[in-house]
Amino acid sequence: MAYTMNDYPDSLKNLDRLERRKAIDIINAMLEEGYDENRAIPIGTEQAQEWYKDASKEDLKKLENKDLQDHDDDNSRGPDLIDNDVEVYFEDDEWKVKSVGAKQASATFDRKKDAEKRAKEIADNRGTNMKVHNKND
Repeated sequence: MAYTMNDYPDSLKNLDRLERRKAIDIINAMLEEGYDENRAIPIGTEQAQEWYKDASKEDLKKLENKDLQDHDDDNSRGPDLIDNDVEVYFEDDEWKVKSVGAKQASATFDRKKDAEKRAKEIADNRGTNMKVHNKND
């Protein structure tokens, strides 16, 4: 079941509106990837709170207009990649985060530091490792 701003877990009710929106987005993506709802909700909530603390005005504006139920349909993502390590790499003038073996990045960042932080969160939540590439790798 995909969540919306009108239908979401009770645990999100005390979050700021955009913080809640980000949590719903993350939770919906995790559910599509095959995560159990009981695992996706606390992980998505924690990641949204971390993201919200550091979000730029541009990030918040993008989130405001994002369809919370629209996530890439990509066979390279899903439960079979949950145990894979997470990597950070530079491509197309952006730092990207993806699971090893995935066809596309799950997140992009302007700063390497932000990409590393997100990759570490994902790896820690999964109990996997993180590999960070240099800009010229």
